[in-house]
Amino acid sequence: MNLTAEKNITFEEAISLTENFINQISQLSEEKKETIVSCLVLSENGARGFFVTYLTSDNAMVDQKSSGIIEGLKTSPEIVSELLVKNIAMSTAMKITHERNENLEMSEKSARVTQRSLNLIQELSMPQIEEKIALLLNTIKEEKGIYQEFLVRWGYDQEQKQSIMDILR
Repeated sequence: MNLTAEKNITFEEAISLTENFINQISQLSEEKKETIVSCLVLSENGARGFFVTYLTSDNAMVDQKSSGIIEGLKTSPEIVSELLVKNIAMSTAMKITHERNENLEMSEKSARVTQRSLNLIQELSMPQIEEKIALLLNTIKEEKGIYQEFLVRWGYDQEQKQSIMDILR
């Protein structure tokens, strides 16, 4: 697999590269997986494209533990931790939105993204993640803080915020 992820990769390019990566994942060594993932998470665009594609994939291989993927993610702890915490918040809140709209299929997909994100957080075991979770929880409790703009931008209501808190505790 030829991967040319660079710091200036676009979000769309990262999605395409991640789709190719997932399609070939069963044939790749753990070392190659680590190289590819570490290239993708060099930048926020690359990491966002990786996570949006990887966490929502219907490919069951995504749910298999991979030391290469974990080690690749560890190469960009700030970007990865920020995006994983936000992905949990967003997918948890969207699950509620989909339930309210009686869209069971989308609700289940949101729950899957939450669970995959939680699994990655557990496997990564990075202090940056714990720090960002604490900051998000504090922002929700205090209704001010580093994540307030994020929460307001997405318009999360009290039930959604409570659900985010519950899932992150």
